[in-house]
Order: sequence, then C-alpha cells, then structure tokens
Amino acid sequence: MRNSTATHASKPIAERYFYTIATVLLLVVTLIGFKMFYFHGQMHPGRPLTPPIKPLIVTHGVAMSLWLLLAIAQPFLIAKGNRKRHMALGKAGAVIAGCLVFLGFRLGIASIKLAPPDMMYGELTPKQFLAVPILDVTLFALFVAVGVSMRKRSEIHRPMMFMASLAAVGAAISRIDFLSHLYAGTILEKWFGFFFFTVVAAVLSFVAHCLVFRRFDRWFAVAVMILTAWFWMVTQCAKTRAWDAIAGFLLG
Repeated sequence: MRNSTATHASKPIAERYFYTIATVLLLVVTLIGFKMFYFHGQMHPGRPLTPPIKPLIVTHGVAMSLWLLLAIAQPFLIAKGNRKRHMALGKAGAVIAGCLVFLGFRLGIASIKLAPPDMMYGELTPKQFLAVPILDVTLFALFVAVGVSMRKRSEIHRPMMFMASLAAVGAAISRIDFLSHLYAGTILEKWFGFFFFTVVAAVLSFVAHCLVFRRFDRWFAVAVMILTAWFWMVTQCAKTRAWDAIAGFLLG
C-alpha cells in the first residue's frame, strides 16, 4: 500500500486530480443549468414542479446529485491511493446508476404524458422529444455498463465513467439558455439538437486530458466519438417513423 501511495503521490497534481476536477466542473454546470430546481424549487425556466410527478422529479434530482458527488469522490480516492474505499463506494455507485436509469425512464415518459398535445420542444413534438431523455439515459447506462465491466482496466474504466456523468449532465447543459441561443437555427442545431454543447464539453475535456497527461488517450477519444455519434443519432431519429412507433409503445 505504501508503494501504491508513493506512486500516486509522485504524479503531478493535475494528473492525479484530473477526473475529480473535471467532475466538479460538471457539478457546477448542473447547478447552473438546474438553478431553478436547486435554488427555487421550480422547473426551467421558472415553471412550478408538475404536481402529479413532483415526487419523481425530486427523487431523480437527489439521485443525480448523489451520482455526481460520488463521481467526484471516486477518482479522488484513487488519487489518494485508497483503492479499498473506492471499490466499496463503487457498489453504491452501481445502485445509484441503476436508480438513475429507472427514474430517468419513468420521468421522461411521465413528463411527455402530461405535456399538452400542442406543446413544442424547439422543433419537436412531445412524442418526438421523448427520444431526448430516453436515449440520453440509455447512453448513460451503456457508459456505466462498460465502465463497470472494465473496472480492472483503469485506462478504459475512467473515461467511460466520466462520459457517463457528462451524458447525464446533458440535460443541465441544454438548459443554459445563453449557450443554446449561440447555435439556435444553425446547422449545428439540426445535427445535434439539444446536445451540441454537451458534445463541445466532451471534446474540450479530451483536449484538456491530452494536455494534462501529455499523450493521446485512445479510450478517451473512443468515448468522445461514441457520445458525439450517439447524440447525432438521437437528433436524427427523433422525427422518424421508427421512433414514432417506439414512442407510441413507451407511452402506451
């Protein structure tokens, strides 16, 4: 254990705490994007929480907050050489991730069922918009599944778990209005819809990783490419007949 601790301590601080710092930034972004929820108990951009699903919204918010706090703590424990506690908390993380997936599906479907038929989410009808939360949660689940299955290979585990957190924070990023207005009505909106700045965040995190570690991380690059391709796919499939059929099934 002493040798392991010494090895971690010998690394530059930026390398040791890269994932902790990066996830703290995701937490800050979440607080900004969901400031109406966290500080005013309201929905974006200032609507009251929908009464029939208010408990579901609050429960999901708590689970999301716990996930991010755990995602900050886990790489910090590794940086400190405390692998045993990291592994113990990993079990709690798996439970929280499972809850987030379940709650994300439930909340996405329940929200659309309660949405007025004539309501529009940008250019999407409620049924089309259902692709956004459902497939975003699916990507989160896939990243977590790969990260957990590769927990003994840190070069894969770490970027996959970070990208899971970034995918989960996508909803918060899309609610930062001044960012959304920067590309509204452009080809970028047609390509990535609500997720453009989530993709930007993924690319910037990869660039930062390359600069801090002074090398090209192929697994981090793969994770970024998966996230980018996935969100492009979500945006393109939302208006297809195939998604219309899937959404119809999910909505009952």
